[in-house]
Amino acid sequence: MPDFGTRALRERVLRAWSESPARFREDANTEEDFALGGYRDRVVVELAQNAADAALRAAVPGRLRLTLRTSPSGTVLSASNTGAPLDAAGVEALSTLRASSKRDEAATAGRFGVGFAAVVAVSDRPAIASGGAGVMWSRARSQELVEAVPALADELERRGGHVPLLRLPFALDEPFAVDEPPEIPSGFDTVVWLPLREDAVESVRRQLERAGAALMLALPALDGVEIDVDGDVRELTAEHRPPGEVVINGAMWRTAEAHGEIPMALLEDRPVEERARPFWNVRWALPEDGLPEDTPAVVHAPTPSDERLDLPALLIASFPLAPDRRHVAPGPLTDFLVDRAAETYVRLLVELDVSPSVLKLVPGPIGAGELDARVRRGIRERLPEAPLLPHRTRGRDAVAVDAPAEFVDLLGGEDGVAVGLLPPEWPARSPALAALGVRRVELADVIDELAAVDREPAWWHRMYGTLGGAATDALGAVPVPLAGDGGRIVRGPRGLLIADGVDPGGLDALGLRFVHPEAVHPLLTRLGAVEAGPRAVLGDAAVRAAVEESFEADDPDAVAEAVLGLVSAARLDPGEEPWLAELALPADDGELYPAGELLLPESPLRALMADDAPFGVVDGELLERWGAEALTAVGVLDGFALAKGEDVNLTGIADEAETLDLDDEDLWAEDVLRRIGPQDLPPLVPEFLAVRDLELVDDWSAALRVLAQAPWRAAIVDPAHVTLHNGRRVAVPSYTAWWLSRQRVLDGRSPGEFRLSGDEALAGLYDVAPTGFDERLLLALGVRTSLADLLDEPGGAQELLNRLGDPARSVTRAQLGGLWTALADTHDRAVEPPDRVRTVVDGDVEVVDAADALVLDAPDVLPLLRGQPLVIAAQGRDERLAELLDLPLAGDEIPGVVQSEGEKRPVPDAVRAVLPDAPADYLAHEQLVVDGQDVPWWTRDGEVRASGVHGLARALAWSTGHWADRLMVEAVLRAPDALPDLLAEADLEP
Repeated sequence: MPDFGTRALRERVLRAWSESPARFREDANTEEDFALGGYRDRVVVELAQNAADAALRAAVPGRLRLTLRTSPSGTVLSASNTGAPLDAAGVEALSTLRASSKRDEAATAGRFGVGFAAVVAVSDRPAIASGGAGVMWSRARSQELVEAVPALADELERRGGHVPLLRLPFALDEPFAVDEPPEIPSGFDTVVWLPLREDAVESVRRQLERAGAALMLALPALDGVEIDVDGDVRELTAEHRPPGEVVINGAMWRTAEAHGEIPMALLEDRPVEERARPFWNVRWALPEDGLPEDTPAVVHAPTPSDERLDLPALLIASFPLAPDRRHVAPGPLTDFLVDRAAETYVRLLVELDVSPSVLKLVPGPIGAGELDARVRRGIRERLPEAPLLPHRTRGRDAVAVDAPAEFVDLLGGEDGVAVGLLPPEWPARSPALAALGVRRVELADVIDELAAVDREPAWWHRMYGTLGGAATDALGAVPVPLAGDGGRIVRGPRGLLIADGVDPGGLDALGLRFVHPEAVHPLLTRLGAVEAGPRAVLGDAAVRAAVEESFEADDPDAVAEAVLGLVSAARLDPGEEPWLAELALPADDGELYPAGELLLPESPLRALMADDAPFGVVDGELLERWGAEALTAVGVLDGFALAKGEDVNLTGIADEAETLDLDDEDLWAEDVLRRIGPQDLPPLVPEFLAVRDLELVDDWSAALRVLAQAPWRAAIVDPAHVTLHNGRRVAVPSYTAWWLSRQRVLDGRSPGEFRLSGDEALAGLYDVAPTGFDERLLLALGVRTSLADLLDEPGGAQELLNRLGDPARSVTRAQLGGLWTALADTHDRAVEPPDRVRTVVDGDVEVVDAADALVLDAPDVLPLLRGQPLVIAAQGRDERLAELLDLPLAGDEIPGVVQSEGEKRPVPDAVRAVLPDAPADYLAHEQLVVDGQDVPWWTRDGEVRASGVHGLARALAWSTGHWADRLMVEAVLRAPDALPDLLAEADLEP
């Protein structure tokens, strides 16, 4: 059997080591570095690479069988392959570190001559049988040979007996080679036999498990790889289909390759043997179904490196490797290959069918490592020029719109308006599209640009239908075609009208903007267009402006015609839209008047109004054409005009910041605000109703009879309801009732000067109201009803005081005490003390100057006040009444000196049946003299004094606060035995 010159190789190596122990040390360290560093965990890949190279050299289909067998004697990995057999040069290369025998073969994968060193990491007795010969290496036998060299003894000792394994080859037929030389399986040309060290078995098993598609793609010379692990067999097959398709175990991979000769300038920093093979190769492999889970996410150069590559395709390229054989060496050659890799990846994407799925293949900007980041950057720089989009459009020539799919289809369809627009299945917000250079346009920007598009109204209708799912905030400026011959397009539907039972053609004089009927779509109403029936059209600001400017219009008759047509169709009630009263209408004198200053020919107002009232009579032809109903709806007066409003702001009216155009409306609002008191928020009148033009009436006798009828009556008799900030509602006089109550509308006098018949407390102070009007109307006008209601009115107390001081008024002695008592009890203290007061002077009622009057504070002083005008109210009111009238108390104006002596006597017990709080005793006077005059009783000095039964009864009743029981007490004092009968009689009192 040929020995491949193994003996001569051993002799040369041993001689070199003997002559230079340093060479021995260098070889040992280098082999150890490769085995434990760059080529650890690479034995399966390196065996496959050698098999691929053998197939290439022999130009035969490459097949590899990897077999792992476990037995009691140990575990053996064998690798059988087809192709060129091992020769002497190959053995020398395997035994000579970094001296590859393949350096002149450009297509082979092995380039460095060190890959076989991977076996050192797993085996101490590797062997190869090939072409009827074989070679093996043995660490034990090598150690024996080294130990026989005296010059190496010291170095061997320092290395603990460790020697290089692959530097000393042995022929398989040499003694002590192997017990059983490996056999080449049928159909194969070479077998590598590796008895595994025990610590390497698990590593080899993992490598066999991970062998997959990446191995077949990195080594295209292999058509099949069979992996047999203790009888568990699986096979990897690769079918290469032109162009650029590889099927691996049924899975399709798309590939793109590029290769060429390396410019010599790029090899200046590379080793000599690399410069001798100046060829580069780049290959990308993209799986249809995504990278298999077991595919290492690294660059293959061509076997796996430790350079991370987190892309959806496999990169196999002839990158120069650093000495560790794990990483790509930096330098100009690597830069060159990064560019070629980026170009090839982009070409791979271009060769795919156009589909949005290509976006998944666009790399993001962040790489898993430096090399990955550089490759990504190179790819992304080239993508905008790549024709990857529909119709093979380049990214920089395309536009993506972030909008509903139907909208995008419409814009880009046959009748579309956008060039380079991507179909909707290409997601506009995808970062990958941005990387392709596609310009993303927001929906609002597209909408804005559509205003320049010339399309039929029906096209716009279709377009609106595609925007149903879009956010409305992007559609505010959506173009809308208007009705009319001009074919105008306006931006934004807000405020536009959609005709609903209205003919836009007759409304040109009003300057209205109607959506073209063929473009009408529900989307427009969502965006602010108004479905405009007659009422809605009247609510348009343009109609109001046309009415306000109708006197200056080129054709006021056309404006009037259009408005009256809308009002007639809307069936408005008079006063419902008060601004219509400004519409210019012709009068019977040929002049134009505001509608609110025109009267119907039969209007009763013609006879009621003052001669200078600014009213005309409506033109007869206009009345005949439109009828009284339409004319009164715009403000022409048949009777009084009604003002209506909602949520009227009383504070705004009072401050004159808002107006209802009513006479003295600010004073009414101020009066209401005083009634309801201070509020945190402006009070509102939710429903306001008032009669207009009352200040122009001349004949109030007839006017009140008109106002007493519907619909004006409600504005008088129904109170206004004010809503406060806390939600409470308060009833207050309506504006109309308030205004009438302050005018001379009843027999030339104000309503507040009259009273209703019934409550005689006000008799003589107020006249009975005229007949002919119902009570509810009179009450609303302010006709007085009762003393209590008068005093509840703001200013009522002042009014009563003023009338009491009027000598022309008649008040009976019986009325007067009740009136003063009611005034003393009133809560309205904001009154001005009167100059004259109605008093009692020795039993007669007289009106005197207030300076001459006193308020009676106790009846015991009456004998001392003969001829003194007195204001008298019920017991306990004296101080309040004196304060109200700013008058002194009578008791404070007399000395009140008791000038006689009294005898203390007990109060009879019978009195306590009437006055339980009666004192125990009193001072009895034969003659009670105070300030030189005889008085029947006196209590002002704190004692109860009396000069007889009459005086005692009154003194006891007053001092106990039961003045009304004085007569009962007197009866008991005169006849104590009659007490039971007196009490029984008292029980009969109502």
